[in-house]
Amino acid sequence: MATLRRRLKFVGTLLITLSAISPASSVFIIAPGAIGTAGSGAFWSFLLAGIVGLFMAFVYAELASAYPLAGGEYAIIARVLGRLPGFVALGLMLVTQLLIISVIALGVGTYLSVLVPGLPGQPVAAVVCLAAATVAVFDIRLNAWVTGVFLAIELLALGVVSWLGLAHPARPFTELLAHPVTGNGSVPASVGVIAVAMAVAIFAYNGYGSAVYFGEETRDAPRGIARAILWALGITVLAELIPVTAVLLGSPDLGSLFGAGNMMSYFLTARGGGALDTAVSLAVALAIINAVLAIVLISARMVFSTARDAAWPARVNRGLSRIHPRFGTPWIATILTGAASAIPCFLPPTVLLVVTGTSIVVVYAGLCLAAIVGRRNGSTAHAAYRMPWFPVAPVLALAALGYVLWQNALDTAIGRPSLLVTVGIGVVAAAYYLGVLRRRGSWTLRGPTD
Repeated sequence: MATLRRRLKFVGTLLITLSAISPASSVFIIAPGAIGTAGSGAFWSFLLAGIVGLFMAFVYAELASAYPLAGGEYAIIARVLGRLPGFVALGLMLVTQLLIISVIALGVGTYLSVLVPGLPGQPVAAVVCLAAATVAVFDIRLNAWVTGVFLAIELLALGVVSWLGLAHPARPFTELLAHPVTGNGSVPASVGVIAVAMAVAIFAYNGYGSAVYFGEETRDAPRGIARAILWALGITVLAELIPVTAVLLGSPDLGSLFGAGNMMSYFLTARGGGALDTAVSLAVALAIINAVLAIVLISARMVFSTARDAAWPARVNRGLSRIHPRFGTPWIATILTGAASAIPCFLPPTVLLVVTGTSIVVVYAGLCLAAIVGRRNGSTAHAAYRMPWFPVAPVLALAALGYVLWQNALDTAIGRPSLLVTVGIGVVAAAYYLGVLRRRGSWTLRGPTD
């Protein structure tokens, strides 16, 4: 059986995981959506989302400690909740992971256009996907250092944003705490809009659980992966909450910030000038490229795991499970991942958002159920990490995820269609498992110790 090589230490796993989250991309691309909804109440949205993230990190850490496998979420759910739920999770993650690479890559052209106006975004995104797959074929330790260098650049950019706002605040911090506003800067932000924006903030923090995909390449994985997940969440919350707070404190006029077409560009130009805005935009472009590389690394390992588990025809399984003799990486799975993510770059962005919108929420709910069931049936009893205050974390996380799904159901533009697409993907995955894999008895869950 093909096996991956344990070449990563804790720091390497953490660097790749943080790069997949890409705090700079979240602050510059996702956070403005929360600010546009809740205004300065976005501070509370990001703070509360950090608490929900902590609950989910506890869930991820315990489950990943029990099953540090390259298959990630589907491999865990299948072993705890059963094969049918596991294969449905596989279908959702397979589609979501590949399309998320395309969604992120499409942001490269936007920020590189400060140097090359009129740069065609879709071809650039496709090239970035293919280039990232090429680099991802090389040794995992090399990729850890490459992502680490790029990560340092994006954290530096976030440090600049934080300094500009916190060193020269235009309003007191108590105003954010007690009197959040939205609209033109004078309308009080309600609890409802803060809660709606919290769903956006939860998505901005997403990715800390990606460390599990490197469980078969990390030394002392049961402990190392759990630590990487918890550290990744902590660093992410600080790296995003602080600059978001700085922008809300330091913007000369909140009404102008809320109404700006590019909120972060408005803030940087107002506080640091156009040259600084250009420099930070280039750093964000590098952060996006880095995120594409990291997510290709993650997705390729999931594709490799599906082949090792014999999810596809025999010839396909043999190809996708091959390990490069020199670099020790799943090279065919990696190349296929890059090619498969380059094609959707030419689809309308709205289509990509609809397909990827709610799948991860459903998978998160599956993990919460797995954490509860795993304690009851003993399937996670061997975990090296045990979450505190059980079952508080999975229960509260389930409540928050249920609220997010309810809000999506009310949104007729993207949320509701996304839910329908998620159901459709789940039905197709279930039909394939029941009609093909279970009938043949060919889906065999494998790991490095099997």
